[in-house]
Amino acid sequence: MVMGASPRFEPITKCSTKDRSNQTVASDLDGTLLVSRSAFPYYLLVALEAGSILRALLLLASVPFVYFTYLVLSETVAIKTLIFVTFAGLKLRDVELVARSVLPRFYAEDVRPDTWRVFNAFGKRCIVTASPRVMVEPFAKTFLGADKVLGTELGTTKSGRVTGFAKEPGVLVGEHKKEALVKEFGDDLPDLGLGDSVTDLEFMSICKEGYMVPRIKCEPLPRNKLLSPIIFHEGRLVQRPTPLVALLTFLWMPIGIILSILRVYLNIPLPERIAWYNYKLLGIRVIRKGTPPPPPKKGQSGVLFVCNHRTVLDPVVTAVALGRKISCVTYSISKFSKIISPIKAVALSREREKDAANIKKLLEEGDLVICPEGTTCREPFLLRFSALFAELTDRIVPVAINTKQSVFYGTSVRGHKLLDPYFVFMNPMPTFEITFLNQLPTELTCKGGKPAIEVANYIQRVLAGTLGFECTSLTRKDKYAMLAGTDGTVPSKKNA
Repeated sequence: MVMGASPRFEPITKCSTKDRSNQTVASDLDGTLLVSRSAFPYYLLVALEAGSILRALLLLASVPFVYFTYLVLSETVAIKTLIFVTFAGLKLRDVELVARSVLPRFYAEDVRPDTWRVFNAFGKRCIVTASPRVMVEPFAKTFLGADKVLGTELGTTKSGRVTGFAKEPGVLVGEHKKEALVKEFGDDLPDLGLGDSVTDLEFMSICKEGYMVPRIKCEPLPRNKLLSPIIFHEGRLVQRPTPLVALLTFLWMPIGIILSILRVYLNIPLPERIAWYNYKLLGIRVIRKGTPPPPPKKGQSGVLFVCNHRTVLDPVVTAVALGRKISCVTYSISKFSKIISPIKAVALSREREKDAANIKKLLEEGDLVICPEGTTCREPFLLRFSALFAELTDRIVPVAINTKQSVFYGTSVRGHKLLDPYFVFMNPMPTFEITFLNQLPTELTCKGGKPAIEVANYIQRVLAGTLGFECTSLTRKDKYAMLAGTDGTVPSKKNA
């Protein structure tokens, strides 16, 4: 017998996936469909992203009590504690946005391959979990193809805030899982039940077949094996916040804040050539590849550096890599960000003629950086390039940018955008890889007879090929619709 398997049910390795397309499966989540048996990281993400850092710290402080209660007293009481500390007083809409924009990336990196092999073979799929349904459902339906998620239901007030208490029948553990399954399916119960602990035996026993997931370590399923790719996601944390990782992250924060302030303000008055060396002294790693063009001669228009967009600091780091002053255009920038920016930054108005005139004027003054995606993308994908830039000059140099952030993400849709550069520099060693490609030959520009859209698409493909990324037709509007429920044209104040 495989270690950890129940004497009543065979291990999942013995489950056949043949001819299952017309059958129904019901599966537990933590420890069954997911590698990790603990849902704590997902509660902490909700507490931090829908709540505050103080709520997240309180949740982390409750870990000894929760774990002791879970192991010695009652699993139900332990989960109720997690739910109350995490959710009490939060707006339901904020919780839903976090569940849709933050949690899927972390869930996707924790899927168990042997369970997924079985789960994915069934035509109808149901997940039964003690975790709040609102927390699990977006990921389960989009990336696992679940038709139904039966989870703990949270109480809400008339004003749309979560009470922190579970609705009847309470936390879905043991007998309650069985009751929820019977209520959902009636006499037509699932053909297969999957679980990993004794509290799953109740619902597994009413299924026609049942298999246990043994408690043995395994590597998570590669994310590209799921039903949909993760292209957009929100949230400040890079690593999955287990109790230890969360503790180390919060301990690093005061050091990171001091380091970030030094990195931002010490470089503002410095010429770019000197800033290059100061970056090294302050632990900012800039890897420069390729040969950038020389500065424009007097009376000559500047070069347009067309970059993919990874962080708000892309134009600044490009200037440091070039070793000279350049300007940049961006879709949204606060007055304060303009003041502290070491390079000239001009906000685009999204009025085509006005933006074209501004870009032409800046090119007459010197070199210019533009990110035609219009917004950042954290994953190895490139969004659709706006073609406006291609109509304005034939001196175009594509620049491929990649970044490495180990603790915090420096981009945000719902958060305070003003803090984005500080979060980038709060990482122990933020890394930027800047690759200058060859200037586009005239025959590949609009001056050579190519349509602007064709030029933009060509540059997108070239940058994607250099970086090993994938091109998409998605836009800034798609990103904001998914992550914030807006069209991306809301001023930055409202995103805060």
